[in-house]
Amino acid sequence: MKLDQIINQPVVETDRFDLRPLRRSDKGLIELYFGDERVARMTKSIAHPLPPGATEAYIARCMSDERAEDIWAIDGTKSGGAEVMGLISLEKLDRDQSEVSFIIAPVYWNTGLASQAVEAMVVNNPLHSATMFATVFQDNPASARVLTHCGFAYLGDAESFSVARDTTVATWTYSRKL
Repeated sequence: MKLDQIINQPVVETDRFDLRPLRRSDKGLIELYFGDERVARMTKSIAHPLPPGATEAYIARCMSDERAEDIWAIDGTKSGGAEVMGLISLEKLDRDQSEVSFIIAPVYWNTGLASQAVEAMVVNNPLHSATMFATVFQDNPASARVLTHCGFAYLGDAESFSVARDTTVATWTYSRKL
């Protein structure tokens, strides 16, 4: 029996939750959240409706040694929350930079969870980045507030394609020096 294990991805502990590598057993909750149109529409890459097998493929990519980004489950079991309350990721960029992104389950919206998770990533800086970037859709001001609350500064406007919307969406880009 092979244990689900990701090398070189630390667990980040906070009082409210732990940021831990994904496990295959996270499939049910991730599929529930990814299948919610409100969640999918605020991302670049989640399709709606969610195709069969998409969650399994996502988890397999996250656990691969050749993965392009590190993704953590926001695990709230230590404070009575769900095993997966959301996800947060860091994609390594060149020149000691990374891009942070996050997905929060709708039941945890407006609870401070996103701000606490982003702040935990910034404080722990597991990729040892000199600068973190983030991009949010302009019709998602709550995520923009999370970033500014965590010390990110507005850089400018751009556009990104959203698979769930099947169109290009205006974005705001932020950065934070570490």
